[in-house]
Amino acid sequence: MPTLDQIRACFAGDRFATETTGCEIVSAEPGRAVCSMAVRPGLLNANFVPMGGAIFTLADFAFAVAANGHSTRVTVTQQVSVTFLSASRGKVLTAEAACIRAGHRTCLYTVDVTDDLGAQVAHLTINGYTVDPKPVEKA
Repeated sequence: MPTLDQIRACFAGDRFATETTGCEIVSAEPGRAVCSMAVRPGLLNANFVPMGGAIFTLADFAFAVAANGHSTRVTVTQQVSVTFLSASRGKVLTAEAACIRAGHRTCLYTVDVTDDLGAQVAHLTINGYTVDPKPVEKA
């Protein structure tokens, strides 16, 4: 079973999430993950709250870590339903992903996004599609 540091190293390759938006992995276990993102000026919309796309990126990243962090297979996002619940005024967003059901080829996860002020920012359901095996890194 990979360590948290090994999972972080693996997902450092997801450069949009980790470098562009600043997503970080807080914890990861099979079927669950918690990720966070500091709210920076470049992530704000014209109303000075985090852009929906930034919130979605954090949630999708948490799903990816939960579904793939401890797996030898690859699960990708197939379909998403997102409900934005309130504007965030906090400085840090946190996404918690949890597996509801994992089948042979498809899975269902929920992801809840909150901020450091306690606001429930978004709720997502994500259907994933699983393929075999993980791609081999090319030299």
